[in-house]
Amino acid sequence: MRVKGKQQRVGRFFTPSVVISLAVLAVILIGVLFAGVLAPYDPNYGDLSSAMQGPSAAHLLGTDQTGRDLFSRMLYGGGTTLLGALGVVAFAVALGVPLGLFSGYYGGWVDTLVLRVSDIVISFPSLLLAFVFVAAFGRGFGNTVVALGILYIPMTAKLTRSLVLMERGKTYVEAARAVGCSDTHILFLEIFPNCASTLTAQLTLDFGYAILDLAAMSFIGLGVQPPTSDWGAMLEEGQVMLFTQPLLALAPGIAIAVTVIALNIFSDGVQRYIDPSQRQLPGFGKRGKWGKKAD
Repeated sequence: MRVKGKQQRVGRFFTPSVVISLAVLAVILIGVLFAGVLAPYDPNYGDLSSAMQGPSAAHLLGTDQTGRDLFSRMLYGGGTTLLGALGVVAFAVALGVPLGLFSGYYGGWVDTLVLRVSDIVISFPSLLLAFVFVAAFGRGFGNTVVALGILYIPMTAKLTRSLVLMERGKTYVEAARAVGCSDTHILFLEIFPNCASTLTAQLTLDFGYAILDLAAMSFIGLGVQPPTSDWGAMLEEGQVMLFTQPLLALAPGIAIAVTVIALNIFSDGVQRYIDPSQRQLPGFGKRGKWGKKAD
């Protein structure tokens, strides 16, 4: 019975939309991870004699104004964008999760301080604060990742804190205290594992937001610097050629939109899987995936 219940839960997670989003994300990851193999040209090599060409057998997506192959730049630019978004989320997790754990568990002045600072940071438009940080530290991809990572810390900390508040009064925590476990043990080995699933769903969503924020920063020239390829920077370079060579702007724009939408759908699927109140949505099992009616 337990195995059957687990199979039903998995079936409800793998809905058609989630499967499609996973397939899309898999294709994108394969493309950026194997860019060195799949890209037919150096992404920064330009041939002026081949500038502004349309799609062809030699250049699948055409070339830009300096003769660089757009398909190659898309593959390498995707790696830069995804790596930057991963850096933003990792930075927020490294600082935000411990802050949220200690804030929710101990309360008192630590909790008050974390909440007040978080509220102050969240009250400002995120990109405006990012502009300020980048202006202070200087332009560049690394500085942009750090600036956005700082802005994601309050949201991560507050989510972690709320999860800890729900967990710290439960029986298993009291039992751990009764047998003499330290606060560190209780926090990281008892409470945190029970918060990890919800955090995973939210961080998947944050990954999509980070892609959008990084693209916005690169679009206005505060992210990656030429000649490095990045979807946001490519979108900025191509928008002036929208009517003469639309793929220069459409290709990175569509890549950003498709990636973020796929991440949002996947995050929604994870949330449905971990939230019992949302597990009744029909999956492949009830749609007759294998041509048979689900039990």
